[in-house]
Amino acid sequence: MTTQSSFISHLIELRSRVLKALASVLVIFMALAYWAQDLYGILAAPLVATIPEGASMIATSVASPFFAPFKLTMVLSFFIAIPYVLYQVWGFIAPGLYRNEKKLVAPLLLSSTLLFYSGIAFAYFIVFPLAFSFFSAVAPDDVLISPDISEYLSFVLKIFFAFGVAFEIPVAIILMCWTGMTTPDELRKKRSHVIVAAFVVGMLLTPPDVISQVLLAIPMWFLFEVGVVIGGWYTKNKRQDEDEDEDEDGDANDDDEEEENSIRKPNDDHPDDDVKPL
Repeated sequence: MTTQSSFISHLIELRSRVLKALASVLVIFMALAYWAQDLYGILAAPLVATIPEGASMIATSVASPFFAPFKLTMVLSFFIAIPYVLYQVWGFIAPGLYRNEKKLVAPLLLSSTLLFYSGIAFAYFIVFPLAFSFFSAVAPDDVLISPDISEYLSFVLKIFFAFGVAFEIPVAIILMCWTGMTTPDELRKKRSHVIVAAFVVGMLLTPPDVISQVLLAIPMWFLFEVGVVIGGWYTKNKRQDEDEDEDEDGDANDDDEEEENSIRKPNDDHPDDDVKPL
């Protein structure tokens, strides 16, 4: 197979897998579209529980009551389809990976999905109730809290994305250790810098309050420690695999030498066999 035909076949496979991933998102969206309003009600529950009695959410745009729930449903469909999307990614890149690389990538795809979901769940069940309670408590008495549904959706999606990405820290650390960019020992020496960076990132990615900042910074620090431990384990296994490969190569070379010696041995034992008598 020529290089051009191989490249075209890869493009065809890539298009097929991208279409399958998009189709999975579309199928989930069509299944959830009927409950779009109910899904938005579930999303708004942490805020509705903290706003004063008699207040409610509002829509400042005419089309917001229709588009906001469907926008949420589309994003939720993608979140639900992430395992299948990553499966398509794995199916495309797996044939080009070595055995030791497959042992690394396959668990990381699964763990990255679980960590992303964990970040979203942590934001919804832990961060939102505390943050919204704080916002309601510090609001002036003469201000009626009536959040816009579109603004609330944008705010929530940003927080979901921030926490979902932040919870991927162990995966990033494992990849850095595996590729040799750094080592677990070097990361442990920079622990103090990492803690400061976690609080800075928490300040930038969360609303301007101390509660949200701390609730993002502490999990990031904890996940950093988890990533260092697992990264050290992966690095140790990588060294063992490399040693095993070297041993296999050495055994193969020894076998070749023995075979070569066995072929030459008869001539060495009887050097005069090829000499013709006069």
